[in-house]
Amino acid sequence: MDVFGRILLICDNQIYSADIEAQILNLGVCSISIESTAQAAVESLKQSTQDLVFIKPGMGKGDLVSLIAQLKDIDPDCLIVVLLEEQDGAKAKDLANLDIYDFLSIPINTDKLEFIIDKGFKLHTLLTANRKLFLGIKESNQALGKQNILLVKRIEESTINLSRLYEDLRSTYMRTIKVLAQAIDARDHYTHSHSENVARFVVEIANYMKLPEKEIELLRQACELHDLGKIGIEDSILLKAAPLTAAEWEQVRKHPTIGAQILEPLTFLNGVVDLVRQHHEHYDGSGYPEGRRGNDILLGARIIHIADAYEAMRSARSYRKKPLFKEEAILEIKRNSGTQFDPRIVDVFLKVVDNL
Repeated sequence: MDVFGRILLICDNQIYSADIEAQILNLGVCSISIESTAQAAVESLKQSTQDLVFIKPGMGKGDLVSLIAQLKDIDPDCLIVVLLEEQDGAKAKDLANLDIYDFLSIPINTDKLEFIIDKGFKLHTLLTANRKLFLGIKESNQALGKQNILLVKRIEESTINLSRLYEDLRSTYMRTIKVLAQAIDARDHYTHSHSENVARFVVEIANYMKLPEKEIELLRQACELHDLGKIGIEDSILLKAAPLTAAEWEQVRKHPTIGAQILEPLTFLNGVVDLVRQHHEHYDGSGYPEGRRGNDILLGARIIHIADAYEAMRSARSYRKKPLFKEEAILEIKRNSGTQFDPRIVDVFLKVVDNL
């Protein structure tokens, strides 16, 4: 595990604190601060940013909710881990609706502690970077407004630079949209790099099929943006660990349409819009949002669909902590050939899967 990052431990029991501190330090973590009261913890976080906050509750749920809210006010990207006794398993369910990164049972499993610290440090770094990116987007939008004024003046004077200015705007919009898409993946630490991985898989399949380079580039862009519509889906649904209700599924099924609607005004992405809209259509017509079937679904959307499904199965998710083994994921793809997936794409996928 990389030895970097900072941890704040909130615990009013010195024996617990010493034991937990020793376990964390044994993993190579360089910096851990310990506070015994909520007020002291809040003041500590104000003074110094922490990547992870471990809480051993010695308080009621209402006080815990208040403490978490205060910590989040100071650092919205603060990742909180709650330590519970083994017999308090039911309390985890009671706290599930709070903005908690993860739970750990006492006595602490060292392997799980190491996993949470390692992933937590990396996730907090990513979230902090994303927040800076969003501030950058705001500044870019302000700059874009100034560019628009300049564009009007230059059109009045001359049309010579019109092409170059259009490309500048196109590039700015693309960077903005891609940052949003990356931020959506980052909303859940389990889906970080999902779109990037799907793009790699799709390019591998498309290259084997000898598709034109221009079409492969179009597919790559569509992969980067395929989940953009999830910006319109609530975190409580996207990050839900339990099965979704029918109403929640209905919300999730809207994300291809939402993504397409966001991209439609950007005329230079015309080829991408329908790929985003159709990437959850099933070969037998049972998919969404339009229930297309067979060759009525764009070839590129059929390729993205299988790559998206495989990457999801091979990754941990909020609703499934352990990813499927490679053989299990391949078997699931085979089982759904001709129903969910285009058999021709499945055949190509099976030939390149070892490269994925």
